[in-house]
This record gives sequence, structure tokens and C-alpha cells, in this order.
Amino acid sequence: MATKRIYLDHAATTPLLPAAREAMADGFANWANPSSPHAEGRAAKAMLEKARGQIAAAYGWPGEVLFTSGSSEALAIALTRSAVVRRLASAVEHDAVLRAAYDIALVPVDAAGLVDRAALDAAMAGEGRAVVAIQWANSETGIRQPIAELAEQIHAGGHLLLVDAAQMPVGADREVARHADFVALSAHKRGGPIGVGALLVRDLATLDPTGGQERGYRPGTENMPGIVGYAAALGEPEDVARYADLRAYLDKEMEASGGEPVLAGALRHPAIGSYRMPGVAATTQSIRFDMAGIAVSAGSACASGSMKPSHVLSAMGWDIQASQEVVRVSFGRSTTRAELDAFIAIWREIAASLARAA
Repeated sequence: MATKRIYLDHAATTPLLPAAREAMADGFANWANPSSPHAEGRAAKAMLEKARGQIAAAYGWPGEVLFTSGSSEALAIALTRSAVVRRLASAVEHDAVLRAAYDIALVPVDAAGLVDRAALDAAMAGEGRAVVAIQWANSETGIRQPIAELAEQIHAGGHLLLVDAAQMPVGADREVARHADFVALSAHKRGGPIGVGALLVRDLATLDPTGGQERGYRPGTENMPGIVGYAAALGEPEDVARYADLRAYLDKEMEASGGEPVLAGALRHPAIGSYRMPGVAATTQSIRFDMAGIAVSAGSACASGSMKPSHVLSAMGWDIQASQEVVRVSFGRSTTRAELDAFIAIWREIAASLARAA
């Protein structure tokens, strides 16, 4: 009998929740276009608008909710169509931010991965209003940014704050809803379907319209079944405290095993941990873990297949070799202490076997 695999890559995507699947089935049963004026279309529209309200309520968001195909599109909309003349982003933002606009100016971070506040002031001092992209938590290291403090600094200069909150569990941080001008969200990170996301907009006057659906800000027929699945997923709470306990346990065991937790003790995402195995390439580790039935990743999913060093760790001052020896472990609702123990045991086996070979 095959051994059950262990999945520790929930930051890349997490399984579709049964509640989301059931809601999507209802959505597919009401298959009409929500923009159609007939009875079928009105029924679909009602389901769409109910989901919109549920998602706003889940995040405590007082403004508008615009549905997208995912957080990458949400980020691109806010960066390229906000009513600004400049775009700034921290040097550790997700690749989706860095790809969104050719003229993004990067703000450096310190060795702890936090935005350099003096450098941010200098960058914002240029001519014209800017939108500033700051992630809630880094998808590779889990390092969290002080959103409330950064928002105060950004708003003091008359600029707009865009928060990439794709990795943020509902209820993990109400500061985002209180302080951000735009928030990018992803359904499949939270137990909803792939291909659905949202852009939360505090004031539609700060965003240029395009016409079409979504209040005229995102043309194209809405993915109503996926959207209602996303709303249903957000109705299933995540145990953030349990995540934090699991990560603290893993940090301790990894240190005892000769691993190097990235910035242990810093304010981090409760469900993301990154660990260096000195002298062993992350690609080698990932292959060995996969062969042992454990799924982890080398960096974010969008860059894990690349041989390039992590731009996140490079921005934090890591040298190329060290940055290529880090793997990410991320948790979800199904993750157990026993699964982490299995990961730790394989980690020790890999480290020991490669040490013998050396």
C-alpha cells in the first residue's frame, strides 16, 4: 500500500474546501450571465452580490470589492490604473508586483526584510502622487511588514498604499482593512478555487475605470461559481493560533537539527517557515523530500523552478550560495504535528547522508 503523501506547500495553493465545492456546484446550477436582465441573469447576479458582501464582511472592508482572476491581476490593476503618476514597491515584493509595471521603483529593506523607512521617505519625495506596494507577509520568508506604521508614513506624503494580502488568513490582521487603499486577495490560498481573486478598493475615485462589468472597473463576465466558492471558503475559519504553535515547534526542532530558520523570533506569517540546510542546494532538498513523499518548495511557487537566486533573500543581504540553500514549509488546515515530525526526520536523514558523502 502506498504511503500517504504529506503536503507542506499551502502557501503555493491549499486544497479546495468542501464548503467551497458545494457552493460552486450551486453556482454552476445557476449558470446564467450575471449581467443579463432576465430572471436567470438576475438570480445569478443576486448570488454574485451576496458573495461580494460576504467577502467584504470577512475582511472587515468598508469600501468596494472588485472581482478578478486572482491576486496577480488585482495587483496589476491597482498598480497600472490607480490615479497616480508613480509606482513604488518594496524590494521583496512578489514577482507579480515586479512584473506588473516597467517603471516600478524599488525601496530597499533591511537585513530583517523590513522596509527601510528612511529610503521610503526619500523615494516618496519625488514629483507627483505614488502608489506604494507593500506585502502583508512575504511568501518566501513569512516576514510581516508593519502595515499600520507604513500606512501612516505613506498617507502623510499624500500617497496610496497597496497591500498584497494574498497570504493573509481572514482575521489575522484587521490593520489592513483600516489602513490600506487597495488590497489584493487570492481565493486559492484560502481554500477557494483557482482563478478567482479580488481587489479591495477604498475609494473608486482613486482607480481609472475601463467600462464593462465590476462597476465598470474590470470587463468580462464574472466567474460567479468561483466567486461564491471563494466566499464560502472564507466562512470556514482558519486556526491562526494553531498555525503559530506549529511553526514555533518546527523552528525549535530545525535549530536542534542543524537547520537555520530564517529570522526566527521575528514577526512572521504564522503558517510560513523558511529553513536553510547549509551546504545543500534547495533544489536537491526539494527532490529528496518529494521522493520521500513530502511536498515543500524552494521559494515562492512562481519562482521555485528558476535557477536564479531568490530576489527576496538577495535584497536582505544574503549571498548567492546561502540563498539557494533555503526551502519553505507552509501549513494549512490539515497540517498536523505528526506531519512536521515526519518532515524533520527526513530533513535529518538528508543532512546526514549528504554530510557522509562530503
